[in-house]
Amino acid sequence: MREFSLPHMVEPLRAGGLADSVYETADREPDRIQFARRDAADRGRWTPVTAAAFRDEVLALAKGLLAEGVRFGDRVALMARTRYEWTLFSYAVWSVGAQVVTVYPTSSAEQVRWILEQTRAVAVVVEGEDDAMTVGAVCDTLPVLRSIWQMDQECVTELWRRGAGVQDELVTERRWLAEPRSTAVICYTSGTTGRPLGCMITHANLAAECDTVFAGWRGLFAEAGQQPAILAFLPLAHIYGLMVQVLCVRSGILMGHEPELSPSSLLPSFQSFHPTCVFAVPYIFERILGAARTAAQDAGKGSLFERAMDTAVRYAAAVEQHSQGAGKGPGPGLRAAHAAFDHVVYRRLRAVLGGRVRYAVTGGSPFSRELGLMFAGAGITIYNGYGLTETTAAVTSQPPGRPRHGTVGRPMPGTAVRIAPDGEIWVRGGTVFAGYVDDPKATATALRDGWLRTGDVGHLDGEGYLTITGRKKDIIITSGGKSVSPLPLEERLRAHPLISQCVLVGDNRPFIGALITLDAEMLRRWHQAVGTRLPVGREHASANKALHAEIQQAVSTANLSVSRAESIRAFRILPNEFTVADGTLTASLKTRRDAVYKLCAAQIEQLYAS
Repeated sequence: MREFSLPHMVEPLRAGGLADSVYETADREPDRIQFARRDAADRGRWTPVTAAAFRDEVLALAKGLLAEGVRFGDRVALMARTRYEWTLFSYAVWSVGAQVVTVYPTSSAEQVRWILEQTRAVAVVVEGEDDAMTVGAVCDTLPVLRSIWQMDQECVTELWRRGAGVQDELVTERRWLAEPRSTAVICYTSGTTGRPLGCMITHANLAAECDTVFAGWRGLFAEAGQQPAILAFLPLAHIYGLMVQVLCVRSGILMGHEPELSPSSLLPSFQSFHPTCVFAVPYIFERILGAARTAAQDAGKGSLFERAMDTAVRYAAAVEQHSQGAGKGPGPGLRAAHAAFDHVVYRRLRAVLGGRVRYAVTGGSPFSRELGLMFAGAGITIYNGYGLTETTAAVTSQPPGRPRHGTVGRPMPGTAVRIAPDGEIWVRGGTVFAGYVDDPKATATALRDGWLRTGDVGHLDGEGYLTITGRKKDIIITSGGKSVSPLPLEERLRAHPLISQCVLVGDNRPFIGALITLDAEMLRRWHQAVGTRLPVGREHASANKALHAEIQQAVSTANLSVSRAESIRAFRILPNEFTVADGTLTASLKTRRDAVYKLCAAQIEQLYAS
């Protein structure tokens, strides 16, 4: 199949902008609990915020922005982690008809300078002193920038005070001037290669995305009779995290904020907030599974856990085949084993997410079929999707009740997906962005006759399910002329408990090689299990023959899925994982291949020299 589309499910935004929903919800349901704010003294306690209270805080902050000279059409940058004030500022900015510019708090001074200069932002809101210093280091080169406000220095309270004399009607007038096609946010791409591009996302883009998700998938968000509750922890500077925020506010979903992505912070937040649905990137689910595996091993039940996961995969696969009319479903023996493991293993895995989650959503990077089957078999069905910053997050998703693990689902209602002759994925619909900031050449390259050229490669099956096989620019061409997409093999290797990251190399080389990093905790446990006498640090991993053999086995198993010309013929175990700090990962945890190639140039040369 070369093209597939589904009709619209919701009406497009006809008038106004995103801020209107804040005021409309407060008028209609003033006592509805819209947010839960973490208590500063007790992190396990959450304080409710009603729709009316949120509206009043947004309005007061919008008046403060007007008092400080922010005008209709101005651009205000937000540079902070995921916290309540980020959401508050974004809706205040939209309330005065201004535009939000997203900046990752991990950005370097040069990246900050580039974004603020390109967008001509008149103000920037930062979180802490380090962020303020980063902006301060470059503000002399930004003549348009007038204000820097710091969240940790009570800037919200100060802006409320300064706007106290501004009439409410002035905010209302500017809010009503906003139009659906007006730019709501300039969201920068992750920048996996080269300088990031500023995507102009309109009010209509975000409304179409969020309204479609809620209309088509609302049954996943909570059990009947429950108010859906979502803990937002993805970076709000990323389009995925921003979409979750707008979805919650437009749909009346209870929203909490967690600024840290580390398991030590995230897992306790799940326990205290008790979300009904989780929106995350695959990395989070991999870490959750890893934490559960570690807990089982600590309790001396590691083998029991592995048998339970194997049963989960087989059970979910049988259920999936039955739903597609290709099988009878799980047999009596499998059902009995599954029920037994549910009591001793699966319910504990569900408890990690707070106990109320039965469905979750993931996207942003590849999500393996095996991981999807594991969670589905354990009682949490994860709906995988696909999208880009340029498409306002998801353009495909697994249809409710009919997920096909290993694919990224079917086009969202109102979206068309086309496979070009060279295999590139093209998309069209109401969520496709307006273009790149001040870059007509890049815009013309990306958009052709209403179609967005994604740069990704894939194929559609007979029912419209899309499978991603890689990115055009990531295709490796060996010196023998063989074209290899690295994604499938990398996914298979990352499924091994010891392997945290994997990047294939081999462009203009005689064969495919791999750079592999190891999970520190799983490596420590492996050393305990095999009783090796070598030091356990990752810096010694490459010298450990037993460990090398373990990874070789994983590589050999992965190679079974490809031809010999596409197989990994050599690998190197690196001493450290890729990180955001060293520039090899984006803030959304995607691998920057060019940065990896540059950082690991010596290891790559050694790999081929041997």
